[in-house]
Amino acid sequence: MASTGSPSVETYAKSIQLWLRKAKHVKHQSSIEPALPISEFDEQLQNIASIRNHTNVNSQQAHYAAIETAIRNIFYDILASTSIDQPSFCEIWNLFDIVVIVSDNEFCEPTLIIWLVEELLDSQTIDGCRTIFDYLESRRERLIAKQFKAKNLAILRACNELLRRLSRAEDTVFCGRVFIFLFQTFPLGDRSSVNLRGEFHVDNVTTYDQTQAQILSSLDQMDVDMDNTTKPILTGHDGTIEKTRDVPPDIVNTEVLKDAKVVTFDSTGLESNEIVLDADALYPIFWSLQDFFSTPTKLFEIENLKSLRSGLEATLIKFKEVQKDAEVRGNSKAPEDNRRGKKRKRGGNGEEIASSFNPKYLTSRDLFELEISDLAFRRHVLVQALILIDFLLSLTPKSKAKTESMKNKSVLYDYTLEEEDATWALRMRLDIANYLQQGPEGKFYYRMVDTVLLRDKNWVRWKAENCPPFQRPSLSSDDFVAARNGAQKACTNKRLRAIPLGALDLSFLSDVESMDGMEKFKDPARYAVPEAESLKGPIADDEFDASIATSEEDKQLATNARASKLWRMLRICYKSKFRVFDKIDDGNNLEALFEVRDEGTEGNPTKETELEDQDRRHRSKSPEIPVFTASEGSLVVESAVK
Repeated sequence: MASTGSPSVETYAKSIQLWLRKAKHVKHQSSIEPALPISEFDEQLQNIASIRNHTNVNSQQAHYAAIETAIRNIFYDILASTSIDQPSFCEIWNLFDIVVIVSDNEFCEPTLIIWLVEELLDSQTIDGCRTIFDYLESRRERLIAKQFKAKNLAILRACNELLRRLSRAEDTVFCGRVFIFLFQTFPLGDRSSVNLRGEFHVDNVTTYDQTQAQILSSLDQMDVDMDNTTKPILTGHDGTIEKTRDVPPDIVNTEVLKDAKVVTFDSTGLESNEIVLDADALYPIFWSLQDFFSTPTKLFEIENLKSLRSGLEATLIKFKEVQKDAEVRGNSKAPEDNRRGKKRKRGGNGEEIASSFNPKYLTSRDLFELEISDLAFRRHVLVQALILIDFLLSLTPKSKAKTESMKNKSVLYDYTLEEEDATWALRMRLDIANYLQQGPEGKFYYRMVDTVLLRDKNWVRWKAENCPPFQRPSLSSDDFVAARNGAQKACTNKRLRAIPLGALDLSFLSDVESMDGMEKFKDPARYAVPEAESLKGPIADDEFDASIATSEEDKQLATNARASKLWRMLRICYKSKFRVFDKIDDGNNLEALFEVRDEGTEGNPTKETELEDQDRRHRSKSPEIPVFTASEGSLVVESAVK
């Protein structure tokens, strides 16, 4: 055991060596998987605790420093004698698992495992770093299970250092693995990866051939007027002339209009003649847009905004012509491999590749015409334009009014977009959206892009609100029980009805004192047609109730009841007394239904009276059919005369 003075590094080192020997017996594989089980090393943990307790040093940092030194010595010895591609290198993975177990039990610094991984990454090539990252991905959940707040900055630093070593053009997949690891490790609302100050990636500079840029800069607005014989007219995207100026004859004759042609598009329902620039004339205008895409704040200057407007309009016009030609040739359904084959990484000398942080298209003038014929290339550029246009639309007075109360002023700008520019931005966004929906799977592609941009707006708003936390504290068990009981109480019927609403009263089925329940179904009162006179009294009562009603609701109920009984009376009388129905005015003068029979009984019976009596006798012998009324749903029996 250690002495009574400072904790012994040698004692800790011997304990770790014994731990590694046992790990070889527990884990027979020489691969990264599986991880060492914690349950197999309870004895070793007790040994570490006993070493710590048999010293008079109460400082936790002293014990941390001693065990860290012991682990580092073992780590350096294994690393110096073993290559990462050898099977014996599994001792490093076992050592890392031991460090995780020790740190989870608070016997060493929580970040010690990250420090060791970071040093191991610095000592290996990119291929070796891929193997090390396999270990990190397989142990991610164990690494962040405990004391994550103490490890998060170390994890972020190690991953950022690794990303600086990787080329996003050559090691795109590996970069993606690193980013996915960070996304899975850190919570969704973590602010460590949020650009709170709204800084743009100004180092992303696009270089292209500018030998003719100065000559072509005079056409940056695409609005050149000329008379019918010598001056061309370049109009805006909607066919309207926005600005008129003279063009130097040498530019018109030599550079711009040598291959330009006029085409007509009716995507908005209106015909407009637009000048389509050739590839050489469009080349500098097109690639100059990348400067605005990387630094949108440059558009706060009027001249830059005008250049953007003219450049996007010229680009979209050219893209429409290319799309139209491709549809004519039938090349719009080319295989995906052929379309992607035209997208190449930036070539040239090694310095150009080393200085590029993102995969880029080649900007050579000779390849420009091939690039714009690629559908994937055109879509890529137009998606960039949509992102920039959404940024401009966030600067309108209406949009800025919604962000006045937000806290993070770093991402809020004082510049306000003018109404004319806002109208152009909305129109251009609509034109780009319509264009992106063309071609193979165009509608699906645009829906995907639009969904991503919509969610990005929500992220921008969250950042402007200074990143409020997503997570809420968990609900306590008492609150859960109270909420559940309250929901049950609210959904329970407080007063149980003897007969549910709308159900028939079947209690007579259990009444066996007088007669059986089924015999009651045979009671003639249930299916015999009532006499018309039996309804006169109830109708009169309903009229009286309606006349003395004190509220509109009571009056309406009485009126409906009278109408129901009146309908049944007329139903009974329509076969024998239909001729007197014209004497009844809207349910009034019901006495007319009974005057004929009364007159016939005073003297000799008339033929009509005899027919009525004969019909009544016939109906009394005919089978009856039950009918449900529409107003009350009550059972009424109607005579069916064969």
